[in-house]
Formats: sequence, structure tokens, C-alpha cells
Amino acid sequence: MTAGMLHRPLSRRQLLQVGGIGTLGLSLPGLLKAGEPRTGQGSLAGTQDLERSCLFIVQYGGASQIDSFDPKPVAPEDIRGPYQPIATRTPGLEICELLPQLALKSDKFTVVRSMTHGNGGHDGGMHVAMTGHSNPKVDTPYFGSVVSRVRPSTRNMPSYVWLQNLAGDVEPRYLKGGFLGTAYSPLRVGNDLDNPSVPEFRFSAFDPPAGTSTEKLLLRKKLLQRIENSIHSAEFKNGTSIEDSTNRSFAEFGRFQERAVDLVTGAKARAAFDVTRESDKVRDRYGHHPLGQNLLMARRLIEAGVRLVTVTAWCGLAEGEKFTNVQTWDMHGPGAAAHLGSIFGNGSYGLGFALPRIDQSVSALLEDLDDRGLFESTLVVLVGEFGRSPKVSNQGRDHWPACYSALLAGAGIRCGTVYGSSDLHGAYVKEKPVSPEDFSATLYRAIGINPGTRLGPDGFTHPASAGQSIEELLNC
Repeated sequence: MTAGMLHRPLSRRQLLQVGGIGTLGLSLPGLLKAGEPRTGQGSLAGTQDLERSCLFIVQYGGASQIDSFDPKPVAPEDIRGPYQPIATRTPGLEICELLPQLALKSDKFTVVRSMTHGNGGHDGGMHVAMTGHSNPKVDTPYFGSVVSRVRPSTRNMPSYVWLQNLAGDVEPRYLKGGFLGTAYSPLRVGNDLDNPSVPEFRFSAFDPPAGTSTEKLLLRKKLLQRIENSIHSAEFKNGTSIEDSTNRSFAEFGRFQERAVDLVTGAKARAAFDVTRESDKVRDRYGHHPLGQNLLMARRLIEAGVRLVTVTAWCGLAEGEKFTNVQTWDMHGPGAAAHLGSIFGNGSYGLGFALPRIDQSVSALLEDLDDRGLFESTLVVLVGEFGRSPKVSNQGRDHWPACYSALLAGAGIRCGTVYGSSDLHGAYVKEKPVSPEDFSATLYRAIGINPGTRLGPDGFTHPASAGQSIEELLNC
């Protein structure tokens, strides 16, 4: 394509032959088209204009409830563990002594101590936890895909971003949109050691295709603009109405191509992914580890208009360790024991290493959202695919989906409370069990989505959630 093409008339046949322009070598146009707002669809009454977002932190591997948000100080030693509980600002809520900053901010969040489901495998448990269905189908979409389908971003940003990969113990369903289609899959940023906590990290998802310069993209954009204008000109009246559906579809898709070019060639969207634009003070507050810097990037993305950001809560490596995977919270077995003392040690599979990083970065996130006026519009979720067994064995605590904890904060959530309880050993739910269905329904409600919204290839078969929202957890 040359600059001269911009000045010659285009016939319909020539228009259809411009195949290279159709995609601009990018996947973004289709993704942006899929995120076109659908007025009122899936919205709760009175919330159509509600600009709420979600920051979902998943503790991949399954975090121990007993050693974090549901301590059992009077249980036998091989159950209670070595850590002492500390008081918080919330009456009746004690949490682990390794979470002192969160204890001071407990008026900003609610702890759910009665999460429960029946799948104890990483792959199956993750699929249950991230879809909100106890028995999901293989292609049941994750929470973020549903949100991007029903309440997409209203700005020129992706609706759904996933920061940091999941390791190979799970199928890569998190990279797909399930039955909603690939257009509702997340933009994934960061993989293993390539994440914003390392100085050499560079965001590259908006780079032009290999061999395509920014100048060429801008030239293509000008041609696309001319093509769209031509659809409404006399050049297309040779026996065909300007209302022809092909022309209308081409014009519509051209809008999303233009938006994609703006993402690739512009600075605003790229800047949202650049944590180096933050002050040293802010970066220090979040922590110079993968979880901290990913949460900082997530806050920047929420502020820029991304509707849902999922962050894998990988805390990084302890000093002197070699990389294996990003499964921080899978704290049991010989593999974990090899990392400086297993569950109660200071290695990357140890609570002495991981909990202080959760404390630092999540408390910084809550504080930062509040300072920036984003707290009331951003739902924060911290949860694993399951919990950990009460009894310490096999160099740690084993997988345990029967009872575990979650933290909720921000938009739509009644903060400063505790919901549900476990038995004396933290093994089973004592009162107010929270199923995956009810949990997902509550999250949808909190961000203004009707949990009963019908989805599926036919637009009807599958509800977003089959559960009932928990009114005690909601302010909305």
C-alpha cells in the first residue's frame, strides 16, 4: 500500500481485496468489537450507568485459612500452627500476626470464613472458583469473561486483563472466553519471571506486528477512514443500496479497527501498563515483588477503564532460590519442603515469606484505591481455589475445599464485618456456607450485574450465576 492509494477511487471489488487492511495484523479489533456496550443488558435496575470494576486476586495453589483469616489458637498444635492471632479494627475479627497492616484496615474489608465446594484438584478447583459453578462444563467462562461480555469497558481499553500466568497444574482455560468465544478472553500480561517487578520488563502486547511500522499502521488507518466514508458515497450506488448489510458491517468493524490502531499507536493506553510512571514511594509501598507490582499495574488499569483485572498472587522468589513456577500457595509436599522449610518457613512456599507480601501489597492497594477515589467503584476479591487441611502433614497442609476464607472489599460490599464461621479446627463450615454459585452471584451484584443474566451461544441457555446473592455482604 502506498500513499497514492489514498487518493484513488476504490471499487467494491478493490475494497474487498484489501485483505491486509481488514485485520491490520492485529487481534484487537475483534476484541474491541466484542466489548461494545450493550445498553442495559444484564444490568440491575437503576445501575445501567454504574461504572464499577473488579480487581480479582487469586491465590493460586490454595491459601491456608487457619494461618491467615481464620486462626484457631485453642486447637491442637498440629492444627493451629505456630502463628498467633492479632486483633483488628473489626470487633470479633482476629487474623494472623503476619498481617498487621491489614489488621489496621479491617474496616475496609469483609472476611468470609465459610467458603465451600467439593473439588480438591488445582485444575478442577480453579475452574469451580473462577466460574462460580460447582460443576462447570469444560467451556464455562470465567468471571472476567462474563463481566467483559455484559458490562464491557466504556473507554478505549481492553475490558478484561489477566496479570501473571497460572502454572501448568491447570488447563489454560483462563486464557479463553469459554462458550462466549475468544473475543471475551483476557489480555494476559506477564509470564513467569517476565513481570513488572523486574527492571527489564517491557509491556509489548500493543506492539505492531513484526515488519509493520507505526507509520504503516497510520497509513492504513487513513485508508480505513476513507473506505468508511466511501460507504456512504456515490461510489457504492452502482446497483447497491447504501443500506446493504455488508457495507454496514464493514463500516462498523472499521470503527473497531480504528480503535485498535489508536491503542497501538497512541501513548495513553500503553501508559496504563507502565508502573515505572509511578513514584518510588508508591512502588515501595506496594513492594518490589511480582504481587506488589502486578497489583500496582492492576490499579492503574482499573483507573484507565479496564473493567476487570485478575492478578495471580505469585509472591516471587526468596533470596537464593531458583524459579520453578508461580504456584506460591501450594504449600505441601516434598517440592514445597525443598524451599527453605515449607509452609512455616521463609522460602517462596512458606507463609513467613508469602503472608507479609500479601499484607504489604493488598493493604497498599486498599489505601491507594481510597486515596484516588476508586474504592467505592472497585470491587476487590482475594481468594484461592480452595483452602488447606487443618492437620499439618506432608511438610505442609494439603488441599482442602470443604472450608476456606475469602476477603472482599470496595464497591457494593458492606465492609468491616465477618460472614460465616468454621468449626473448632477450621475443617468444615459451622454456619452460613457460601457456595461458588452464591459467591459469584454476590460478586455480580456488587458490580451492578444481574446474576440471572442469560448467556450461551443462543444468548439464553446459561445464567451467569445459578446462585443467590448474599444480602448481608452487600451495601447496594
